[in-house]
Amino acid sequence: MIVILKPEAPKDEIQSIVSELKSMGMDIQVNEGVECTVLGVLGNTFEIDADALTLHTCVDRVMRVSEPFKKANRKFHPHDSVIDVCGTRIGGDKLAVIAGPCSVESEEQIISIAEDVKKSGATLLRGGAFKPRTSPYSFQGMEFEGLQLLKEAKAVTGLPIVTEIMSPKHVERFDADVDLIQVGARNMQNFDLLKELGHTKKPILLKRGLSSTIEEWLMSAEYIMAGGNENVILCERGIRTFETYTRNTLDISAIPAIKKLSHLPVVVDPSHATGMNWMVTPLAIAAIAAGADGIMVEVHNDPKNAKCDGAQSITPAEFDVVMKQLSSIAGISGRVL
Repeated sequence: MIVILKPEAPKDEIQSIVSELKSMGMDIQVNEGVECTVLGVLGNTFEIDADALTLHTCVDRVMRVSEPFKKANRKFHPHDSVIDVCGTRIGGDKLAVIAGPCSVESEEQIISIAEDVKKSGATLLRGGAFKPRTSPYSFQGMEFEGLQLLKEAKAVTGLPIVTEIMSPKHVERFDADVDLIQVGARNMQNFDLLKELGHTKKPILLKRGLSSTIEEWLMSAEYIMAGGNENVILCERGIRTFETYTRNTLDISAIPAIKKLSHLPVVVDPSHATGMNWMVTPLAIAAIAAGADGIMVEVHNDPKNAKCDGAQSITPAEFDVVMKQLSSIAGISGRVL
């Protein structure tokens, strides 16, 4: 349920309504906007008499929310959320650029790439320490050694690090060592993991599942937010369709759809979307033009010899060209890199 208050509603009257609703066992989310204050009411709201609420002089109107996701819903939180990741803001006017290799392979590799992408304007460093692979015989990542190397790259460059978590038992370690915890497509509906991440305050990058609808994606975000962690960033990375030419099909339409339904920031991963490095640039440009809050790109210093996903990785030199092109399209859309 949404309770929309009149402009300049007195704070004591707002508190009175909040107290009244809490006495009924409701959880209240107060969102103070420029024009008005909105109360998000969570709980068994069917027991609330909406007409009785409108008798309060400061209440403008009451709306029942039909969508199953509440905290992620724009009706609950009309203004865009901006998530802070160690001083880097995701959402708002400045675009976030997450770049780095699919997997951490060595100290020299990750530090070299980190330095290169930072020079080109990247704001966060990505790198896989734990690698979920379709085949059990494929390279599975350097695990905690890789996580330590990411921390060393951060010490050298200052870039906040982004890496994927695989298990609920690793949440405590990731909460301590990782700046933006990524939940991969295969784990989007790992509800035990999502619940554990809801108990942290660390920002979460939630990738869309391989065949998940937009509502299912938002419901996964809701699991994290319902646990108390509202620092969620969504990542569109392509979905599985009947098309086989590309690895996945990038759903550009998901960007404006999410912007209409939710206040959460959304970034796009054009690398995983297609599995083809030559498609990264046009799809990154398309994502920014469609309203994405940033991109995540795989960059490798030697893609031909990468231990995983070399075909979708671009070189640091190619990444520099991409950043220059994105700068132009960002300006047209009233945003900056």
